[in-house]
Amino acid sequence: MAINPLDAKNTDTGKPAPPEDPALAKYYMEEKTAPLPPVTSAVDTTLPLTLQKGDHVVFIGNTLFDRGAQFPHFEAMLLKGHADKQLVVRTLAWSADEVDLMPRPTNFGTLNQHLHAQKADVIFAAFGFNESFGGVEKLPDFKLRLTALVQELKTHAYNGKSAPRVVLVSPIANENVKGVPAADMNNARLAAYTKAMSEVAAAEKVGFANVFEPMLPAMKGLTFNGVHLEDAGYAVFGEALYRATFEVSAPETTPELRAAIADRNRQFFQRYRPLNGFYYTGDRNKDYGYLDFLPAMRSFDVMVTNRDQRIWAIAQGQSFAGKKVDDSNVPEMPATKESKGANEWMTPANELAAFKVDPRFEVNLFASEEQFPEIANPIQIRWDTRGRMWVSTSQAYPHLYPGQEPKDRLIILEDTDNDGRADKSTVWANNLHIPLAFEFGDGGVYVSDEPHLTFLKDTDGDGKADFSRQVFTGFGTEDSHHALHDFVWSPDGDLIIRDSIFLHSQIETAYGPVRLDNSGWFRLRTDTQKLSTFGSYPSTNPWGVTFDDWGHHMASHPIFASAFHATNPPYPEQHPGAGKMPAYSGTCGQEFVDFDFWPQELQGGFIKARYKPTNNIEMHQWIEMDDHYEEKKIGDLIFSTNLSFIPTDVKAGPRGDFYICDWYNPIKGHAQYSLRDPRRLRTSGRIWRIVPKGAKLAAPPTVAGAPIPALLDLLKSPHYRWRYQAKRELHERDAAEVKTALDTWIASLDPKDARLRHHQLEALWTGRTIGTENHALLKALLNCEEHHARASATTQLRYVDLPDRIEQLRSRANDANALVRMEAVIAASYIGTAEALNAVLPVLDKPMGEHLTYAVRTSLGSEALSRHWKAGDNPKITAFMNAFAASYKRSSFEKKKTVEETAFDKQPGVAKITINCVRERMLFDKTEFSVKAGQPVSLVFNNPDATAHNLAICKPGSVEEIGLAGNEMAKDPDGIKKDFIPPTDKILHHTKLLNPNAAETLRFTAPKEPGDYPYLCTFPGHWVIMRGVMHVK
Repeated sequence: MAINPLDAKNTDTGKPAPPEDPALAKYYMEEKTAPLPPVTSAVDTTLPLTLQKGDHVVFIGNTLFDRGAQFPHFEAMLLKGHADKQLVVRTLAWSADEVDLMPRPTNFGTLNQHLHAQKADVIFAAFGFNESFGGVEKLPDFKLRLTALVQELKTHAYNGKSAPRVVLVSPIANENVKGVPAADMNNARLAAYTKAMSEVAAAEKVGFANVFEPMLPAMKGLTFNGVHLEDAGYAVFGEALYRATFEVSAPETTPELRAAIADRNRQFFQRYRPLNGFYYTGDRNKDYGYLDFLPAMRSFDVMVTNRDQRIWAIAQGQSFAGKKVDDSNVPEMPATKESKGANEWMTPANELAAFKVDPRFEVNLFASEEQFPEIANPIQIRWDTRGRMWVSTSQAYPHLYPGQEPKDRLIILEDTDNDGRADKSTVWANNLHIPLAFEFGDGGVYVSDEPHLTFLKDTDGDGKADFSRQVFTGFGTEDSHHALHDFVWSPDGDLIIRDSIFLHSQIETAYGPVRLDNSGWFRLRTDTQKLSTFGSYPSTNPWGVTFDDWGHHMASHPIFASAFHATNPPYPEQHPGAGKMPAYSGTCGQEFVDFDFWPQELQGGFIKARYKPTNNIEMHQWIEMDDHYEEKKIGDLIFSTNLSFIPTDVKAGPRGDFYICDWYNPIKGHAQYSLRDPRRLRTSGRIWRIVPKGAKLAAPPTVAGAPIPALLDLLKSPHYRWRYQAKRELHERDAAEVKTALDTWIASLDPKDARLRHHQLEALWTGRTIGTENHALLKALLNCEEHHARASATTQLRYVDLPDRIEQLRSRANDANALVRMEAVIAASYIGTAEALNAVLPVLDKPMGEHLTYAVRTSLGSEALSRHWKAGDNPKITAFMNAFAASYKRSSFEKKKTVEETAFDKQPGVAKITINCVRERMLFDKTEFSVKAGQPVSLVFNNPDATAHNLAICKPGSVEEIGLAGNEMAKDPDGIKKDFIPPTDKILHHTKLLNPNAAETLRFTAPKEPGDYPYLCTFPGHWVIMRGVMHVK
């Protein structure tokens, strides 16, 4: 293990930053600097289309073309049918794009700029599908929007000389598939929108390819979800589009040609849509963006051109018999800048010795790279119903570079002799792209596969995945460790997924486009492929999510996530931030404790994995308050003095022992280091096991293959994970059989059982998991004596259309318990009717804590409900919303000024400086200011961010020493209490560690000696980019 020993001591490597090559600037593509195409006079486009040698053909539009890059039948037909033309073909399409709604990463560049960069001579534009969900009433508006786009396209010389020829491509027809009646839902509208597109094309004198009508009779088994084509479907689409465009039959193409095109498209995709775009064109591109991206863009350009050459050769009849493309002309990537502060690498044995373990527990190594090299870079762990641990790993993180292909894995670890150590490893899948999260379901695995949600399955029983399908695409990837993550099945059978900050996600579905900006939650019903969003508000790095015994949603940002479940406001708006409610980043997992051999003080509490600013495994109690639950830390189970310990997940095993997934890496940070920093290790990874001393572990139940009655009896278990797996196994069984057995099981429950209401609630959740409803049971729970059961039953009013649904909702809005009232008002945002709104208004007349107030505010602010009250005179709602806005404005939490502070501020010539933290950017908004030597200074430091920060003004030349000393304080269990201010006389003035929405004023006299005095945040790791300079003159 070769690690620079100086790095291991958090000292300067002494390596100078590599020089910048100004020639690389031409490979940078961003909105601020990329040239715009000249305006020109339009040309008419007539069909059949005639192509010229060397034409640049560009596809724009929605998923039809975006997904088509993987199944390039039409492109192959185009190139084969014009083999002598050496056409250059590129895809700029994006999932769920509309004619005038194309969300992109920050500063990504406009459509015009990208078309200009590709020198477009011919543009195929596929639209109409996503727009069609506006309904027939929006057809006139759609025609105006489409006309504006066409006029924009046909009056710009993207090739620098003349206007492009434009062909509008209609939507395809939809088909009905199991669970998704897409044809019944959509085809009538799609026909109307296809007609509208033909009318616009005729009026604007551009080409129009109607693929809807010829594909309509063929739509049987061509899609997997009713709307998105598989390979065979793209062959039919290609034929239809080729004939509509050229008015002749399409030529036959070969698998070799299509594979060559798909390979080129993959390379171009990484150039056009790179991961970590926020570090390329966005606000975090200053420190490393040049070296992380521009050399790669140059290389991708060369690789794409190399593949064009091969494609042209194959189209003309040559064959390369599986030989790799010759990329010997691709320049090597230059060295990158190596930041300060890499932590010490240790062997697993030495790392264990660096743990400070609560004496009531034992910790042992379950698995590591020493025995299983394939588990390097582990991210998430899950247990299957056979009692085997699965691990997702990523050596691609944080970014793939030219010549690299996704090869991340899902691995099965087995402890075959129950000695607490893995002794068998199986690679189940090995072609994934940064699998931040995964969950079992529908006979396979759902996994994050940036930018896709992918489903994998082993269809032949050999223990390895052999089937892969991109269920959805278009999830944001502007920060590869913020992309779709935190997969968990809700108690009632929804797959919950989270996006974090910086991301722009837009996903095309059979029910319409689903969009989310800058963090929020997705909810997926896999049986219907229905994807929806909720809880969108500005958050940070909110990893780690679970549900408690009664189904309350617990996360990290926010802690009590149930209060954040209202549906979203109109896109792209977000709900207000968490404000004063507990919410923070820096954790990567929580798991509740419900095995009786764990300490009594932890029963009903949970274990939390924290990776910053300290590296520890925490123990918390889960305490019920009036309108929420809150955590109370009772200690550290593990505290590591070795900061290469990076816990990324925690899960209870089937026997009640706990397991910690350890990313183990000397580099901890995404923005703080180059994405290409060679010290980002790809060879280490550990799984740790925790057991209370003297514990007799539980005997795990049989889940896989168990009879349905036995699985139903597991719903009575006190153990969350056993119930969780039982419901997942029941979901795999025949729904009718489960429903019959479930009804019998409900009837057999003992009315004297102390957990009766919980058992009934599990039955209600199981019913929704398998797609059935039990109205009588739901009403019984809505009106029972147990407020936890009433609250969770009220949640089901979101989905279950009881005959007296509104009356039940009104009753729960008047409930004596605040948690129940909270669930009622949130449920109204899902129902979305004026009647539901009116039913929950009594909540406004009852006491409200911060969580309930937030739930009311976000529900009323949802698109579903706000449309009702904003259209009329609703003084009560308006007054509440105005009061919330006034109270939500960030206010200074400083104490009242002392006499001395007041006198200081009244001095003549006081320099008044204000520095704010930039929300979600880990930056100061002011990176320099000037004062006179000896001048009194009043510096107001505001922290509106979601993470704690401080500000320390230091002596000249000391920034690295103090920043690294701040890093070292992460090893100190009392570091937070010390505000992460290192004990050194080189810090002249400093604030406290300010929590979100706090402020503090520093009052001091500027040094008498002129010079540049750095200021920085000494919270571990922040100083690398969160710094500035006070110029004393």
